[in-house]
Amino acid sequence: MRQRMRWWKVLGLAGLAGVAASGVVIARAERRRRAYTPEEIRQRLLERHAQAGETSPVDDTRGTVTDG
Repeated sequence: MRQRMRWWKVLGLAGLAGVAASGVVIARAERRRRAYTPEEIRQRLLERHAQAGETSPVDDTRGTVTDG
């Protein structure tokens, strides 16, 4: 009985290690895929800045007291 329990523990730990290792591989691949050059980052920031300038500013009048 003890021998059988030991195999289940070993199998469970091996499965856990496999899941952790595959997560590391996936995260590394995702980082590599998302690696942008400085020029690409600059271009994306300029595009986002231009889009932000196109939108109308929000009229934020909360907290102001008006008489009337």
